[in-house]
Amino acid sequence: MAVLRIDFGYDGTNFHGFARQAGLRTVQGALEDCLSRVLKQEVTTTGAGRTDTGVHARGQVVSFETDSVVDVERLGRSLNGMLGPELIVASVAIAPDDFNARFSAVWREYRYQILNRVLPDPLRRHVCWLVAESIDLGAMNAVAKDLSGQHDFASFCRLPQGGTTLRTVIEADWTEDQDLIVFRIRANSFCHQMVRSLVGFSIDVGRGRRKSDQITAVLDARDRAAASLLAPPHGLILWDVGYKNSPQSTVHGPQP
Repeated sequence: MAVLRIDFGYDGTNFHGFARQAGLRTVQGALEDCLSRVLKQEVTTTGAGRTDTGVHARGQVVSFETDSVVDVERLGRSLNGMLGPELIVASVAIAPDDFNARFSAVWREYRYQILNRVLPDPLRRHVCWLVAESIDLGAMNAVAKDLSGQHDFASFCRLPQGGTTLRTVIEADWTEDQDLIVFRIRANSFCHQMVRSLVGFSIDVGRGRRKSDQITAVLDARDRAAASLLAPPHGLILWDVGYKNSPQSTVHGPQP
């Protein structure tokens, strides 16, 4: 029995999220169906992170066990032929026996893209949230600074069944390149809708609808009603996943 690791990216526009769902086209479902056909056995994968409908990935990782003898380069080419260009496999590798794409990860990084201009850009409409108002980047970075460290993010995410909303943010910041504004956040893990909720709050701060120093009170409230509305899913990208003793990924699938 061997453990395989697949690194890949995808345009999430036409997928109903990552996780397999009966009767719906999902990233995991499409990938597992193709793997099962190529390897001639039922394959069940474990993903590094789940993404919602319309959310993209540049550096997603899955792992699975197989008793087949696998030519990893040939498997990668076969998957790209079946799933590309919507989903592109960057690499397939034999992993250590104890590797698990989810539980072996030590951090995940998401990025959220804002298109800050009046007119939409048809070439970026699937990967950026259009915000026409002027934005105070300094105020938004004040919010990002206060996110570092361990916090209870109950105000910014759904409570996982039987789980906790405590998360440790390693780093977070907002950057600007002409009309593109990007939120980058790296944490040990994320709870459902956490990044989109943080972006929604931050953009309200940037537009002057809320104050940056309110972030502490919102975190302390542990109440979804204290936060702002969710940012739309299409601006969110699972950017990369880090593993102990493993270099950061440098080759990925579809990029915005």
